[in-house]
Amino acid sequence: MNKSDTSPKTTVLVVEDESSIASMLTMALQFLGFEVVTADRGAEALARAAQHAPDVILLDVVLPDVDGFEVCRRLRDSGVSAPVLFVTARDAVQDKIRGLEHADDYVTKPFDLNEVVARIRAVMRRGRELTPSNGRRLRAGWVELDQDTREVWRHGRPVQLSSTEFALLRYLLENADQVISKAQMLDNVWSYDFRGESGIIETYIYYLRRKLGDTDQTLIRTVRGAGYLLRTTASAHLTEG
Repeated sequence: MNKSDTSPKTTVLVVEDESSIASMLTMALQFLGFEVVTADRGAEALARAAQHAPDVILLDVVLPDVDGFEVCRRLRDSGVSAPVLFVTARDAVQDKIRGLEHADDYVTKPFDLNEVVARIRAVMRRGRELTPSNGRRLRAGWVELDQDTREVWRHGRPVQLSSTEFALLRYLLENADQVISKAQMLDNVWSYDFRGESGIIETYIYYLRRKLGDTDQTLIRTVRGAGYLLRTTASAHLTEG
């Protein structure tokens, strides 16, 4: 872990009811220059988020009063847009898919501190990279994405995506009608080492398809042994908004 890489102005809300894990995360993040706010219950997490406006939230799934999925939903409903990184012992695919409905990433217990820090930096970087782009839009099939407002539409109706889902869709749209490997997606969307854990790609593609109404894979096609291809009748293009 490199202390000099992190701005001291970055605030992390750690929501964890196991005191040993909370203490370990707090000490490690403070050493790296993060400001850390903690909570050990869902209700307390909602109050802390409103009070401190954190830049990123580390959220345990299993909490004493309400589970992390519900906490995340309430955070989003209350207007908290900070990236959420689930820290959980639940590693079943369905749990990951459910968590990614509102969150931006996840890491399973037991975890490596370096991996947690890398993922914090990655979700924050993705948020910073989603900056205005002179109103340009990307279109493919029935999907439209506005890079300025970070809005996405499906058949003209708005679709709510997390920052990671938005970044992945934008990357696919920018490379429409080309086969994109999982390694390319990890390098360009996540920008950190998953040590071969490319299963996160399948999880995000699955959920992206659900949100975009692409259950028959006519928009995002799986190319067996190669990666994914976002299909269009013509290459996705940019237009000035």
